[in-house]
Amino acid sequence: MTDRRRTFGHTCVALLSIAVVLLTGMRGRADAAPQPAAAICGTGSSGSTGSLGSTGSAGSSGSRDLSGPGRTEVRSMTVGGLQRSYRIHFPGGYNGTAAVPLIVAFHGHAEQSRDFEQYSGLSRLPAIVLYPNGLRGTRGTTSWQGAPYSARRADDLAFTRALVATTRARECVDPGRIYAVGRSNGGGFVGMLACRMPAMFAAYATVSAAFYLPAAANCPGAAPVSLIDFHGTSDAVIHYGGGVRFGARYLSVDAALHRWITRAGCIPAPIAVPATLSTIRLDWPLCAALGREVVHYRIAGGTHNWPNSPGFAAADKIWQFFWLHPKGL
Repeated sequence: MTDRRRTFGHTCVALLSIAVVLLTGMRGRADAAPQPAAAICGTGSSGSTGSLGSTGSAGSSGSRDLSGPGRTEVRSMTVGGLQRSYRIHFPGGYNGTAAVPLIVAFHGHAEQSRDFEQYSGLSRLPAIVLYPNGLRGTRGTTSWQGAPYSARRADDLAFTRALVATTRARECVDPGRIYAVGRSNGGGFVGMLACRMPAMFAAYATVSAAFYLPAAANCPGAAPVSLIDFHGTSDAVIHYGGGVRFGARYLSVDAALHRWITRAGCIPAPIAVPATLSTIRLDWPLCAALGREVVHYRIAGGTHNWPNSPGFAAADKIWQFFWLHPKGL
């Protein structure tokens, strides 16, 4: 029995060592800001009005440059009898002939999609980014489903399905690279998407997320997902250690991470790597659900703000994680 335990221990150490090496290599490749591979769409598949600052040869060349400024439009749709609005940002170089990733980005409580686009930096990424607007809830401020102040008649799950389906029908989207991002109340809603609609998205990102109960607990038998999370230890709005807000309890960061890790069957001991002088990256890469990974950035002294410093930008870290996690891997 002792020999078996010793052998098992050596095996775990070896696997963790290999994981560190692989993660270091993958992180190095991700830092190179990869551009999406160019799957070709039909010439008439895009609902956009022509080229958006592209060379026009992307579909035939097999690669294209999606850097540089793009364009944002404001659109709307009716879902469940309610008029819903959203912003759609096209990356520079997109011309509707080569498939690009799609990111759906949910703002925080009492925010607008316009502001979220401005401060998040997500529109710098080589992807189509949707910025939906939440409905005004019981406090008269914008919100997403699952919070104690959410609009009672809102069905944001149906809105999300309609957003993704409409965009896939009108634009040239890579079906294997559809992702969801959310901050605060929007982050809690992304957690709900990971529970209720795990097959729609390839990976998820949450920042200063508010995982309110009981919405966060309604996840029976949900499939494992890949998720990256950011949270400041000095967040005075959604406390790192959990708490009560607007009369409803929300999960601590550790409790929320435990749920994602357990769902994916990950080895519970994380690999901890310093990301900056004040930020630790905790990584759970060894999971029974192959290809799934959970990552958390613990920001010492961090507040409820979106991380966007010169040395540490959440948008860049999110893109690196998303690029390593297409659907099916």
